[in-house]
Amino acid sequence: MIVITLQRNKCIGCNYCAELAPQKFRMSKKDGKSVLLHSTEKKGFFTLKEPDYSQLEDCEKAAKACPVKIISVKET
Repeated sequence: MIVITLQRNKCIGCNYCAELAPQKFRMSKKDGKSVLLHSTEKKGFFTLKEPDYSQLEDCEKAAKACPVKIISVKET
């Protein structure tokens, strides 16, 4: 299982995550910040538990490229 977490309120809208992992991230047209698709929000953290490992590499690249380091990708 992969656990992807996004701390959306700290997003600066650089778009790297949406470019590197478009299956999991989109940029909001409302405020220009990143959206973790199909995630649940709790206290400002958006989390997605994903059983499919095919997106792991793209999500890890997005987390590494994030200039404000608000994306975390963990394997459980």
